[in-house]
Amino acid sequence: MVDLNELEIQNGSHVDEELSEVFSDMLFRTKINQRDGYLYFLFEHKSYPDRMVALQLLTYMVRIWNQKVNKENHTHIPVIVPMVICHGEKKWKISPMFSDLILNFDSLPEEVKQMIPNYRYQLYDLSQFSDEDIKGKAELMIALSVARDIFKKSGEEFLETIFKAARALAELEEKETGLQYFETCMRYILTSGPRLSREQLNTVIKQLEVTYKKGSEVTMTLAEVLREEGFEEGIEKGIEKGKSEMAIGFAINRLTKKFGIMSSEYREKINTLDLNSLEMLNYQIDDFTSLDDVRKYLAL
Repeated sequence: MVDLNELEIQNGSHVDEELSEVFSDMLFRTKINQRDGYLYFLFEHKSYPDRMVALQLLTYMVRIWNQKVNKENHTHIPVIVPMVICHGEKKWKISPMFSDLILNFDSLPEEVKQMIPNYRYQLYDLSQFSDEDIKGKAELMIALSVARDIFKKSGEEFLETIFKAARALAELEEKETGLQYFETCMRYILTSGPRLSREQLNTVIKQLEVTYKKGSEVTMTLAEVLREEGFEEGIEKGIEKGKSEMAIGFAINRLTKKFGIMSSEYREKINTLDLNSLEMLNYQIDDFTSLDDVRKYLAL
């Protein structure tokens, strides 16, 4: 039904600024069933699943439809196929049906169900892909492999992912393009991936000197730049602090939306949690039914 030869990327993002740290999106215009339509991709950059992604997607789809109606004077809204691509540590076990966000939806009378919008999104959980599952051109294979491994592997295990990417990009005919792509991958790895110790980073630089010299130079330069920006010791402290601040803000924001304004006692306690506890808190928020559940988790 989808004409892949007509794909045309659309400018702009429909993701809220407050969520841009954990979500990014891409919108493509094409023909779906021989009519104008859109493929909407939402990339989830969190290390845990989130049930509310179905609500967020619906919000973004409505924005796209509003734009077509209000700004472009369309008399019909186009088909949108929503797709979630995630790469967290845990397997995505959440139902992709929007109706699952409504308590006891299946037991509602049909007359009521007909008044509630419902849809399902397409889910691609990269964490479950094997090397054999990942196919395509070098750039695509590298992007999927890095995204799959970034939250799953330790620094030592991740070295092979880097070397694999370097070998593939070194063989590209367009050398300059390959180098730019490698630089993008390494910047993402060093700022968002597993912590690489100074020894591991030196191992990468030394091995690339033999197999991909320009890649070695790029890695060395990036490491120096990031150290100057405060990412010393394998970028450890900066990454840890950045991830913790993001997780704190996200937890407080979600709890506020669910239970109302949080007291200073709750906020102060959340600010003292380590990164693992923060990620677990964010993972369990959907299961909390009252502030008492929050209080118990925080041991207040």
